[in-house]
Amino acid sequence: MNKGDLIRKLTSRKFWLALIAFVSALLVAFNVPEGSITQVTSVIMSFGALISYILAEGFADGGNHNEN
Repeated sequence: MNKGDLIRKLTSRKFWLALIAFVSALLVAFNVPEGSITQVTSVIMSFGALISYILAEGFADGGNHNEN
């Protein structure tokens, strides 16, 4: 896997939704209270949005730098 593949995976909404589904299922299986599951899911979603934005902007800025 090269850097481009990793960036594409980390910016994928499908990846983040799959991660949320997996973690949520684990939390339900371990009888974690629903409020805590909601908080964990929110943190993962926020982290995913932040990472996606940072990587996408970095990739775009890198592409613009090469054109000049």
